[in-house]
Amino acid sequence: MSGHFPFSGKANRVSVFAFFEAHNWSIEAQEKYFEEWYKWAKDYVMNDADLNAAKGVLFASDHFGTHADHDFHLHGYAIATRMLDLGELIKGSILPKLDHDMLHALEHDHEEWIASANAVAANHPRAEAPEIGRYRHV
Repeated sequence: MSGHFPFSGKANRVSVFAFFEAHNWSIEAQEKYFEEWYKWAKDYVMNDADLNAAKGVLFASDHFGTHADHDFHLHGYAIATRMLDLGELIKGSILPKLDHDMLHALEHDHEEWIASANAVAANHPRAEAPEIGRYRHV
């Protein structure tokens, strides 16, 4: 399973942001992708009695994660960080409960979510990257 989703394996906000960059997604496309995962995870948690009791409170608002409404020191990584926070919940609490057929269906949904985010990116292109990279020091 590792590698199929941006939060699989040893993910961090930089690797999730790299996933977004690899798809050349604008902020709007990143938000669309996150929203698809959020809806899927929330539906799963709310329909599972054990997860609802343990994790349902995390879905009390429309935003998710420690950095839900903040960018402060993240410098454009807020959505990647929210995706990572949500991904940790999915990876640790939901994916272990899925059988083979459910994982296959999720992978199919994931392909559709990528296509949906790509469509948003077509209407809202990503701003050009600066000539000097984010982590390059001069």
